[in-house]
Amino acid sequence: MNPTENKIVCSNEIDASCRVPLLALFGGAAIWLVLGLALGLAAMMSFHKPDMLADCPFLTFGRAQAAANDLLLYGFTIPAALGVMLWIFSRLSQAPLALPMVPVVAANLWHLGVLIGTVAILIGESTGYPWLEYPRAASVLLFAAFLLVAVTAVATFGARLNRELYPSHWFLFAALLWFAWSYSTASLFLVSHQPPRGVVQAVIGWWLANNLLLVWLALAGIGIAFYFLPKIAGQPLASSGYTLFGFLTLVFFGTWCGIPQGAPVPAWLPTVSAFGALLSVIPVIALGIVAKKTVTGAKVPCRGGPFCFIKFGVLSFVVSNFLYVSEFCPRYSRVLDFTWFNFGVTQWQLLGFATMILCGAIYEILPCVMGRELPFPKLARLNFFLIAGGTLLFVIPLLIGGLEQGMKLRDANIPFADASAVALKFLRLSTTGQLLILLGALCLLLNILVMTLQWKLGLVKTVIAAVTAPLKTPEVKS
Repeated sequence: MNPTENKIVCSNEIDASCRVPLLALFGGAAIWLVLGLALGLAAMMSFHKPDMLADCPFLTFGRAQAAANDLLLYGFTIPAALGVMLWIFSRLSQAPLALPMVPVVAANLWHLGVLIGTVAILIGESTGYPWLEYPRAASVLLFAAFLLVAVTAVATFGARLNRELYPSHWFLFAALLWFAWSYSTASLFLVSHQPPRGVVQAVIGWWLANNLLLVWLALAGIGIAFYFLPKIAGQPLASSGYTLFGFLTLVFFGTWCGIPQGAPVPAWLPTVSAFGALLSVIPVIALGIVAKKTVTGAKVPCRGGPFCFIKFGVLSFVVSNFLYVSEFCPRYSRVLDFTWFNFGVTQWQLLGFATMILCGAIYEILPCVMGRELPFPKLARLNFFLIAGGTLLFVIPLLIGGLEQGMKLRDANIPFADASAVALKFLRLSTTGQLLILLGALCLLLNILVMTLQWKLGLVKTVIAAVTAPLKTPEVKS
């Protein structure tokens, strides 16, 4: 890290209690991130050279891209966010992490569930519901693991020495409740022996996708950002009234969105969704203003450190959510539906917003938790430029290409094949961005793995030294 950056003061007892759980969560999350990006790159290659992976049915676009999306959300974003949440709860409570072995068990259950779900998608056993493709066995493991982590977070909160509540508490507790509620509800309805019939399935799927990509990501990401931004900037969080207003309006209006304007459902559902999308702009603006006021005047150089990650993530939160809301406006949805625009917005939310904030938090937490500096600090700074530049190069061509594709699809005189092919030149640019993001994820994985190996080697050396140390012979008094 840059030695001139403000650093969060480490607390030996608190950080040591979080070490093993965070290594289990962060290490597996980094591996899933790399695998998810690699699968996404393989899926995109099917558009450049369709016959390249024609003999591999598990790498067709429908399977590979679904597995890649779930690995980005369930494999990386959620476990990494849970690890950061546990550390923040422990820090704000000014007490060691309660039940530290419970999240270790939860991390292994979570990674096992992700493995089972990913294999099921690749072999063609997906449920078919976007963002809920994992079969029932994987869903049960994920939900059980999440509940175990939530128990640890609540126990740590209950044992807190500092009784004051902070804005990060609001967002992160709401994120714990929101995922448990939305994921369990959708799973009970859709991943069951007797799922509902007809368009009800699609409505529940849209509701879940909106709650995960808009509400949950915003609660977790902004809650983490509002802890680290004032700490690193050395300034208090600005405008607590705006923060509370943004929090309440986000959880109130955010759940109204999700139903596309052209959906074959009763007309009141898309109408309510459009109004909910319009009102969701209010919390996005309010939270953006709070972040801007907090970092204004901060004398922290932005050279690829955690501060840069989190600032870029908050900026991406504002931009990507404005684009997400635009998808539900009737005037624009007629052009943007069934194009690459929707896919580009989703990737910006996952990579530009959630991944950037989590990477910055991980790079800030690891040196405190491990009691040593990052093994490759230059790779950490390179990670910022690779993921930030790669995200822009990946997403912006998709947005532009999706817009052109939608304009041509609106023209009845243009064949469908020609309208779809217009986005191919933009896909070539976006694939280059995917490759840069993958290289950035490898930097993160390398830092975490090397720190883990160093810690384990240190434990082995300590044990060997204790075993081989000569025994002290007690002195015999004459």
